[in-house]
Parts: sequence; C-alpha cells; structure tokens
Amino acid sequence: MTSARRQTQVRLEPEVLAAGKDAAAARGLDFNRYIERLIIEDTTGARAAGMSAAQSFIDHHGAFLDDLEQQLDAPFDQPQQGAAA
Repeated sequence: MTSARRQTQVRLEPEVLAAGKDAAAARGLDFNRYIERLIIEDTTGARAAGMSAAQSFIDHHGAFLDDLEQQLDAPFDQPQQGAAA
C-alpha cells in the first residue's frame, strides 16, 4: 500500500522552526503532524470556529472568571505572618 502523502520543503527562520517544534512537542505531536493540523484547521474554518467559541465564552463568562481569579489570588495578596520580607 502506498501513501498518498506528498513531501514538500519549506524554509523557516531558525526561531520560527524552534517555536513550531516546541509547540508540536507541547501538544504531543511530531512537527509534520503539527503543521498538517495547522493547515487543516486554517483551511476548514475549524480554527476560526474555535476562536469564535472561545471569544463567546469570554464574553458571556469573563466577569465570573475575573472574579474567581481575584478570589483565588486574594490569599496571596496579603503578606503572610512570619514570612521573610
């Protein structure tokens, strides 16, 4: 069985390549699969749909999330007794 995959070559700045490889590794993907997913997400509208959903979530629940963050940070805003300055 032969693969329908095609090989291509791209030229990237070293820092762009390193960032891409780091991003792929963080997602548990090899670099080729990461690039493939980026292209698929971009050309199918999946990325735009995900970003739209995320923005909608923030628009509807942003105040709650901000309040929750403040509550979670509050204990750390006060200097702890006995803590070195």
